Amino acid sequence: MFKKWAMAFAATIALAGGGAGVATAVPGGVPLGGGSGITIGDGTTDIFDCTLTTIGYDAAGRLVGFTAAHCGGPGATVKAEANVGAGVLGRIVAGDEALDYAVIQFDPGRVDAVNRVGNVTITGVGAPPQFPNLACKEGRTTGNTCGVVWGDVFGSQETWTQVCVVEGDSGAPLVIGTTLVAMVNAYLAAPCIGPEVGTNFTTIMADVNAGGGVGSGFRPI
Repeated sequence: MFKKWAMAFAATIALAGGGAGVATAVPGGVPLGGGSGITIGDGTTDIFDCTLTTIGYDAAGRLVGFTAAHCGGPGATVKAEANVGAGVLGRIVAGDEALDYAVIQFDPGRVDAVNRVGNVTITGVGAPPQFPNLACKEGRTTGNTCGVVWGDVFGSQETWTQVCVVEGDSGAPLVIGTTLVAMVNAYLAAPCIGPEVGTNFTTIMADVNAGGGVGSGFRPI
């Protein structure tokens, strides 16, 4: 996906900043939801700050979330940017570089999963938006910004919008109302001039469900 953007635009910028029963997130744990800042590391060093797309449960009852694959690969540690001192809350366990998504498995005993962060609430997952819808995102760098939807310009499972994003907003949830429709992955040309480009979340879920592993059957809290 990024190779295609690079051929079409000289300045494509990825946005990384520097079992049995249902597991239940514990109130009093570290709050995390779609739009929360997360810090990705290698087990020793904190490397990138990115944004959590959403959090919820998969079909096996695991507490899982998503972010952009260019933020980190399988085995990478995940902390809450707002409370790095709380330590590792989860790890990236799977992902796809072409679609640029990563699946995070969280420790349900240490996380308080929430469906609202800032001005974005996520109650479900929906189909990709089309022009002239207005979409909004919540990112750890630029917060809540909105813009017109251009649609899937190349017909390749992406949504282009005029939403302002910069480095660190990678993985941010793109919503129409309270419906999650895409993940923020990059901007083309210039920050906050855009356009912003991201993978449709229905495409991500189709790929995850086909694999049948962690994240399969995901539903937001």
